Amino acid sequence: GKSADKLFSLSGLFAVYKPKGPTSAGVLNLLKERLLAEAGVQTNGNKRNQVLKIGHGGTLDSAAAGVLVVGIGKGTKMLRTMLAGSKKYTAIGVLGKATDTLDATGRVTEEKPYDQVTKGDLENVLQKFIGDIMQVPPLYSALKKDGERLSTLMKRGEAVEAKPARPVRVYSLSLQHFQPPLFTLDVECGGGFYVRSLVSDIGKELSTCATMQELTRTKQGPFTLEEHALYEDKWTIDEIARSLEHCTSLLPAEPPHKKLKTEHPGETAVSCE
Repeated sequence: GKSADKLFSLSGLFAVYKPKGPTSAGVLNLLKERLLAEAGVQTNGNKRNQVLKIGHGGTLDSAAAGVLVVGIGKGTKMLRTMLAGSKKYTAIGVLGKATDTLDATGRVTEEKPYDQVTKGDLENVLQKFIGDIMQVPPLYSALKKDGERLSTLMKRGEAVEAKPARPVRVYSLSLQHFQPPLFTLDVECGGGFYVRSLVSDIGKELSTCATMQELTRTKQGPFTLEEHALYEDKWTIDEIARSLEHCTSLLPAEPPHKKLKTEHPGETAVSCE
């Protein structure tokens, strides 16, 4: 039908809002089901994957919310550049607690006093984390070892060696609120950066510990939560077509094919919160 033709002609990048709870892949599957149902396309079991080309530009953890960049049609080829690009997050950290996952979903592994920490202390420590820094990715993460996610191996109780520290980039980092034990950070960072690790490292620098309580991605590449993210009620063929038109202007002109390789192939493609 007409709406099916329109659906399959959609091409480019747009952004959706991922709520807290589902995985990024789960959100994408729901979006895909919605669109195929609206277009009246029959999906028999697994064949639906070949039917509609759709992908996302960098995983957000289940517990996190915010902007998820989606590629549709030829736009799926542009997603790698999204992974390497800059992102903005708002994170709420809690002082005095450490967890095995470095966020609220994990088991508490340590509790320490934090009353000695002042707002000034926290602001001073943040300076150490701006610019090109080294960061150890969390043990529980989407990074893979021998083809399996580290988080899957950990949950099975297998010993997982810490990944070596790697260079990451922090463009800006600021303290928005301080109401002990809670503190709120705004951070803009490059690809492969883990906000959970940042929060944990800040706790250690303050001679206590800290874990991430909440995370919202407010920007990915040129896509912002406020301006571009489509909420679930807008997951329709027409709304997405409108959004794709609006978003085309945000993207750089197609580079010649030689330039499509990202700076760090491989690793960049799987990391990110």
